Amino acid sequence: MLQWKQLTRQFRMKHVNHQIFVLMILIITIPLLIISVIIYLFSIQAVKNEYQSSSNLILTNLSFNIDQYLQSIEKGTLNAQMDGQLQGALEHWTIAGDDSGNDQMIVYGNIIEHFISSIEMTIKNVDSVQIYAGSRMFYSMNFNRSDYDVKDFTHEDWYLQTQQKAGGIVLFGAHLPFHRVNAKESVISIARVINKVGSKQPIGVMLIDIRLDSLREILKLSEDRKRNFIIIDDKGGVIYNSNRNQSISNLSATLKEQAIQSVLNNETGSFYANFSGVNSYINFVTSSYSGWKVIQYIDEKEMTKQADILIKIVLTLAFLSLGTALLFMFILSARVTKPIILLSRQVKLVGLGKFDVDLSSDRQDEFGVLYQGIRKMVEDLQSYIERSATAMVQQKIAQFGALKSQINPHFLANVLESIQMKAVINGQREISEMVGMIGRLFRIQIQTGKETASLREELEHIRLYVKIQQLRFGDKIQYSEKLAEESADIQVIHFSLQPLVENAIVHGLERLSGPGLLEVSTVKSGNDMLIMIKDNGVGMDEEKLQQLQLRLAQPSNTLDEAHIGIKNVHDRICFYFGEQYGLTLYSQAGQGTTVIIRLPIK
Repeated sequence: MLQWKQLTRQFRMKHVNHQIFVLMILIITIPLLIISVIIYLFSIQAVKNEYQSSSNLILTNLSFNIDQYLQSIEKGTLNAQMDGQLQGALEHWTIAGDDSGNDQMIVYGNIIEHFISSIEMTIKNVDSVQIYAGSRMFYSMNFNRSDYDVKDFTHEDWYLQTQQKAGGIVLFGAHLPFHRVNAKESVISIARVINKVGSKQPIGVMLIDIRLDSLREILKLSEDRKRNFIIIDDKGGVIYNSNRNQSISNLSATLKEQAIQSVLNNETGSFYANFSGVNSYINFVTSSYSGWKVIQYIDEKEMTKQADILIKIVLTLAFLSLGTALLFMFILSARVTKPIILLSRQVKLVGLGKFDVDLSSDRQDEFGVLYQGIRKMVEDLQSYIERSATAMVQQKIAQFGALKSQINPHFLANVLESIQMKAVINGQREISEMVGMIGRLFRIQIQTGKETASLREELEHIRLYVKIQQLRFGDKIQYSEKLAEESADIQVIHFSLQPLVENAIVHGLERLSGPGLLEVSTVKSGNDMLIMIKDNGVGMDEEKLQQLQLRLAQPSNTLDEAHIGIKNVHDRICFYFGEQYGLTLYSQAGQGTTVIIRLPIK
């Protein structure tokens, strides 16, 4: 549990650019990878299905075209059964034997060779046509006798197979031409026995050699670098291979025995197998005419090439999104994260009391506004701390200045009590009362530990002070109070009224020739309370009033005792309650002075 909490905390402490990078990976790159895999699998299957369907159709058409071509050749061989001159020439030649010195036999030979030439002209891609009669082979005049080495062909395997068919067609797969010397190009052969018309009596054997170009022309529209074809006979012998770079005489060289048996034992089918060392898709059909099997094979990679291109495109997009995320992370780090980290370090330094930090920025975006705002905040904070320190010092000075005596207040209060007791013993009650009031006044002033006091407590202090002054001046000073309801409970700055009352008596009422009036009143104004200290003394002219008001508005830059008084009271009120509170003065020469204190009602 503890390790999990630590990991969670570490994740939360990562920079915002790392978090955005991870988010982009989760919502873009990973979904793209998943989509690419799904698309790849579906496209692979779709391509394979489409290819299998098209391959079956192509093979069926190819097999049909090959059968049509072979049937056209078979029809050409039927002319030998219908041509009367050929029939007569072969019959006489077979009966007479090879007697080339006989003029009639020469005529018969020419008839046979002329028929051979006509067959070569009517059948496309015929390499050669031979007719075997008796012990002699007749062939086209296009070939020299020296190109052939004819021996006892009647015992050769192909001849015996043809004789066994007794007039039926026999197909021979790709092979070098029989009896031709130094032959290099393989041919396909069709052989049949020529029977006498109206009987089963054989009078000769016709052998037609067909160039492989005939099959190549049929297959060329379907052959490409993807598709390759092999034609085999019913025993697995290769008749034709479209890949000229491979020399294959039997399927065992390219396919496993199990796959070969699957081809030989079935009319049609398809499967995946290793063909010449390459994983391939193989399908085949069997010709209904020749019994040959047309096999088509393609590299499995070629089948899925388009799907591979598609998956590469999707993967490229995925990696591009990853690269974009990395680029975005670097840009975000340079433009956002690093400025935030730098700003947080500067703010920490400000928190440690170091205000000389560099918070300048020439950026015009939101970060520029943020830097300017924090710089302004630091400047205001520094100014506030300086004013607070000044106000606190002034408060202490005010507390001690209120006593205005170099004699210890406690000692003085005790001495005054001793004098009062002595006056009582001697019967000097007036002196005793006066000394007692001075002692209580000092006792109140000694309690300087708190910042604020209720207006009731401050007025008690004022009343004692005024009574002392009345004992001094007699009826010259009259004092009255007019307090609004519940105003006695509001909080005022401790020792804030006494300096103002003292100023009213010393600078206003003492200079009058007759009696003077000092009045303390309160009035509620919205959420504020106004305390007014009013006298009808000598007042002050406009110039002096403006100087005093200007002094109140200016910041304090000295802690001398000469500045203790009305300015000190104003600064303490502003510091404690806010700049909207403090003192306001009204005065006219010969009319008196009014000092208004604005305080919040809390």
